[in-house]
Amino acid sequence: MQIRDIMTHDVQTVAPGDTIRRAAQMMDELNVGVLPVCDGSKLVGIVTDRDITVRATSAGLGPDSCKVSEVMTERPRYCYEDDSVIEVTRLMADRQIRRVPVVDRNDRLIGIVSLGDLAIDAKDTSAVGDALEQISSPAQPDRSGQ
Repeated sequence: MQIRDIMTHDVQTVAPGDTIRRAAQMMDELNVGVLPVCDGSKLVGIVTDRDITVRATSAGLGPDSCKVSEVMTERPRYCYEDDSVIEVTRLMADRQIRRVPVVDRNDRLIGIVSLGDLAIDAKDTSAVGDALEQISSPAQPDRSGQ
């Protein structure tokens, strides 16, 4: 089975120059916690609700002046629409990520795949379970005081 068979199509995106308020409003309207960041149809980053909270709000950056480009993750991991579900599941487990943008072979964003997509649609549930276990392993807190 290929990722194109289970991914979410018609993904909404934000631009690097959009404000984080706009990104947060879109997340609220769409009931999602992540948005791909695109320059035209080219994927340039990904922004999460956690990015907005941790990288902007905690630093005192204003929602109307802070741009998505200031808090997004640049060069996110992505997969191709014709990658196998097993390959992408491994990528998610290895990198401990819950969502992966999907691009076509011209590197245009065409969808996104999440653990939820895998859990609902994938036939090999043992691989999904293994990925979920690895992704959900708690990270150690940074107690360095720096």
